[in-house]
Amino acid sequence: MKKDKILVIGACGQIGVELTLALRKMYGDANVVASDLREEHELLKGTGPYVSLDVMNKEMLHVLIIRHNITQVYLLAAILSATGEKNPLLAWHINMQSLLNVLDIAKEENIDKVYWPSSIAVFGPNSPMQDTPQHTIIEPTTIYGISKFAGERWCEYYNHRYGVDVRSLRYPGLISYKSAPGGGTTDYAVEIFHEAKEHKKYTSFLSENTYLPMMYMPDAIRATIELMEADASKISVRSAYNLSGMSFSPKEIAAEIKKHIPEFTISYEPDYRQQIADGWPNSMDDSLARADWGWKHEYDLEKMTADMLKNI
Repeated sequence: MKKDKILVIGACGQIGVELTLALRKMYGDANVVASDLREEHELLKGTGPYVSLDVMNKEMLHVLIIRHNITQVYLLAAILSATGEKNPLLAWHINMQSLLNVLDIAKEENIDKVYWPSSIAVFGPNSPMQDTPQHTIIEPTTIYGISKFAGERWCEYYNHRYGVDVRSLRYPGLISYKSAPGGGTTDYAVEIFHEAKEHKKYTSFLSENTYLPMMYMPDAIRATIELMEADASKISVRSAYNLSGMSFSPKEIAAEIKKHIPEFTISYEPDYRQQIADGWPNSMDDSLARADWGWKHEYDLEKMTADMLKNI
């Protein structure tokens, strides 16, 4: 077992639950402190220490980090794309201030490593849509994307200026059965499985040919841990790495589900989230992540669909 002591902030969210459980397996249950504003998630109960924490309270966060001798911080707390559009100022405030609080304490306390997720939301309608490169035009149109882009610049700044070892991934849409999605634009790809299983039909809030980069949660968790375990000398990107698994449309995922549930039907009623999705990439070029630290995805649409329907 490694001697590290890890704090996961936002441990009850879609990524947080599974990441916390994976880290506890690696580092030992007692060495991974889970924290969130919410009540402890059912899947986390009895698996290790849990602390109620508001990341916006910098003093409380600082005390917690010192008291638990924290050496690594995973900051997952955020207001996501679709939710953020309903209250842009709050989303900006929470997404930025939480990161600045963590970066500043990391600098002061010489924390070994910080992880903070970015997103495909940093890209906008002027970015190349197919195989969006690592370095390209970045003009996000949602407050979530704007806050993630600003966050990437802060991460790189704290690394270059103060030597804080902060690492980040631009997550595609994430699909999982263990924990519910939290108000993103790619949430349809989780909802569709639940609806297919329960009601044999689904109404998609994105149009049938809306292609978006996606990833199955086991791949996302593994990518995060592999990035954090990589030697610092291998990390050439200190903003956030492009990360890719698969890319599909609502029409394609519906066809894949029909192979398992032949009577399943889908209809389309695009809402305000369609406009958000239209500004995002259809697919991503993550060759830098593959070259720098050996990233390799495991799940494609077929393999993921079978696993989701088996486990839901």
